[in-house]
Amino acid sequence: MNRRIFSKIFSILFVIAFVVTVFLFPNWYVTQINKVRGMYLVWKGDRALRKLEIQDAIGYYLKGLEFYPGHYSAWFNLGNIYVLYEDYYSAADAYENAIKYNPNYVIARMNYGIISAERLGDFDGAIEQYNTILGIRRKLVYIPYVFNNLKSYKTNIGLAYYNMGVAYRQKSIYEENARGYQEELNLKKSITYYKEAIKILKDNYDAYYNLGLAFQLYGDLRSAGLAYCRAIEVEPLNYDAHYNLALLLRELKFYKEAIVEMQKATLLITETDRSSYRQQYVFQVLNDISRRYMETKGRINYLVENENENESTMEAAAKSVNFDNGHFSMDSDFDQSMYKNFRKCGSLKLFIEEGVDVDEILTRQTF
Repeated sequence: MNRRIFSKIFSILFVIAFVVTVFLFPNWYVTQINKVRGMYLVWKGDRALRKLEIQDAIGYYLKGLEFYPGHYSAWFNLGNIYVLYEDYYSAADAYENAIKYNPNYVIARMNYGIISAERLGDFDGAIEQYNTILGIRRKLVYIPYVFNNLKSYKTNIGLAYYNMGVAYRQKSIYEENARGYQEELNLKKSITYYKEAIKILKDNYDAYYNLGLAFQLYGDLRSAGLAYCRAIEVEPLNYDAHYNLALLLRELKFYKEAIVEMQKATLLITETDRSSYRQQYVFQVLNDISRRYMETKGRINYLVENENENESTMEAAAKSVNFDNGHFSMDSDFDQSMYKNFRKCGSLKLFIEEGVDVDEILTRQTF
């Protein structure tokens, strides 16, 4: 009997306390109710996004953020949607809000930095975001077969270094006041950050290729050649590294080696880029290199002597290389010797002695 009386008294006191707190702290209760409403609307936005109902997702996110502006993942998703629609200023605003409510939101900072540099021309703003990412120290957890964030953490650091390299290279090219010494300084920083990225992002084509490009702009053609060769080894069927290496070899007057790389680039651009103007330009470059080679060696019949062999080889490769959704692939009957031929950088011996570790040279501190 006493227990029942005590229970009733407790319930009454609880109700009184609740009423008193509502009276004393009405804003807190309103905030909590709005937070629940906001989270529900964001959940509906997430569901609409998964169904690719983009406009509905935008509407739910915006309405949900009115009730609960601190929902940083909703801001992040909005930013990604705005990028899809190429509304980069709205995307930047959304990412900024995501970071405002979660300063350690690495992916939001990464995306914010990318559009700042590559779409809005705000190189310093992008560099600030990448620097912040490098300064974020997350608690690393490794539980065998259960949870491991070591790899994702290192990958994010590597990507931050890579994107920093991109931002400094773009800054050296596009900023009007970044000429002379400042341009050289930006390129040095770009190279330094690419090197750091390579140490973490093992066998990453973009890191090697862009390191080569930065070296080429800086004027270190030997290191540029090494980087392009490593990029080719990683992704043999990517046009850009073969093409840039061919131009570099032409500049160094290694015309025979330049012809080999430009022929590979010609095949790949024919298969992946249907622009007749671009293809025509590449063929013109190949003809120019061939002409220079023939003039240098006095072998006017060089291409004529090898024409049939070159054509049959190129045609066989063309029938076996496919390009789908931004990636190269090979047919099952693709001749492995042809793949090895594309992967082999014959000009590597021009830049480094045999047996020397290319990565050790590329990642060595030079500035």
